[in-house]
Amino acid sequence: MMAVGLQKAKSIKLSVGILVTSRFTLSALANFVDVLRLAGDEGDRSERRNCDWRILSDTMNPVRSSCGFNIQPDERLGDPSRFDYIAVVGGLIDGFSEVSATCQNFLRGAAKRAVPLIGICTGSFVLYGLGLLEGYRCCVSWFHHNDFIENCGGPVPVSDRMFVVDRDRLTCPGGNSSAHLAAWIVQRHVGETQARKSLRMLNIPDLAGPEETQPGHPLKIETKVHVLRKAMLFMYQNIDAALKIEQVAHYVGLSKRQLERKFIGELGITPSKMFRQIRLDHAEHLLMTTRKSLTDIAMEAGFADDSHFIRLFRLDRKVTPSTYRRAVAPSH
Repeated sequence: MMAVGLQKAKSIKLSVGILVTSRFTLSALANFVDVLRLAGDEGDRSERRNCDWRILSDTMNPVRSSCGFNIQPDERLGDPSRFDYIAVVGGLIDGFSEVSATCQNFLRGAAKRAVPLIGICTGSFVLYGLGLLEGYRCCVSWFHHNDFIENCGGPVPVSDRMFVVDRDRLTCPGGNSSAHLAAWIVQRHVGETQARKSLRMLNIPDLAGPEETQPGHPLKIETKVHVLRKAMLFMYQNIDAALKIEQVAHYVGLSKRQLERKFIGELGITPSKMFRQIRLDHAEHLLMTTRKSLTDIAMEAGFADDSHFIRLFRLDRKVTPSTYRRAVAPSH
């Protein structure tokens, strides 16, 4: 473990070696590291008193992120046992297949030396592809749920939780969950005060454990037809926008008529009705998991107003949103 050279300074309580894949997600890396940075000293001077982190590489060449920024590694791979954890930060789906043989051997060596491994974003894809998640639960984004099954061919991943800690394997879907996972680790090794301080300085309200749900949620209606799944995810990503079906069709490379035929042929529903169903499902999720007003839920789910939302919800669910909320989430 290192803070200076190959020696770990006495004040360092937590050290993490980090591998980033080609076209990694910058926010996933930044959120994770910033929690370590803010927990690393007594103020906000980025002094590595409690925590240390190093970007590792076999070549020392800059690595390009998915948004186009390059990051320069700190040092070569070396002995993984000098770190408390080794993390892999992924990004675009095809990036996980580009990990070099040297980096793969480094990760296998870390596992043999019982160094806990962390998969961030599609970093879990890398770990699973190397056989390092066999027998472990794995957390991925709901957005990448089907991609994990298709690309890795493994067990169904956890895609409704903030992160998963299963013995010496820790996985999270990226985004703010990277910060929460880092805070969980900081709390364990450095202290709860430092973990809470880090999150507060990042304007993240409080610590979240593995049992917390991801902000998004998987689509209830599933399909193995790639173009339809792509269209449905595009709808969900733009749930609060006045998105026209022509725009959805253009996004997936089809005409409006072709998209309608595919939806009706495969799922027995038009794209417009599917979009409405996605909005209703999202509104139902918000009713169950938040205390937001019906007006706010209507806006977030893409309805014209709360009256429009109430009418369609009652028509589809046979109950008003308020009655539904009282029945399933009485504490709200």
